[in-house]
Amino acid sequence: MSDPLYPFPLFRFHVEFRRKQDNDVQLAHGAFSECTGLEATMEPKVIKAGGANYGAYQRAGHVTFATVILKRGITTSRDLWKWFSHINEVGKYAFRLDVKITVLGETEMAPPPGEPTTSAEPSTDPRLTIRLFRALPVKFKSGDLNAKANEVGIEELHLAHEGLTFL
Repeated sequence: MSDPLYPFPLFRFHVEFRRKQDNDVQLAHGAFSECTGLEATMEPKVIKAGGANYGAYQRAGHVTFATVILKRGITTSRDLWKWFSHINEVGKYAFRLDVKITVLGETEMAPPPGEPTTSAEPSTDPRLTIRLFRALPVKFKSGDLNAKANEVGIEELHLAHEGLTFL
């Protein structure tokens, strides 16, 4: 069922936080319902040359990255909060983590009635991997404590980073 040319859904993804100094060991992970801000913008350098009446020359300039926002997440540990709070403590170094966002393949559809089922488990084939380099948490927003509400553990986690790549 999983065709590599078929568009894959972008709603099944997993987020891992790793520290490069520790031989790329996973320090924390979580499941989030939304991830925004996966963008890079390059500002071109405009060079005006005398005698070039048609227009200015465009050269590559600096690349800037948007803040990545992970929304409505859950995790089994308090490691993401510890990472954020570690930055605010006096005299502590704000260590950076690499973030790996893995987009998973589509779930296998149920076979028509009368045909044998192949697997009850959803597909976990990674279809796309997005890496953020040297990420730093800049905002951590927890869900409200309200018995009538439907918030989750982590409402938002904002990450500033120094690079982005799609694998």
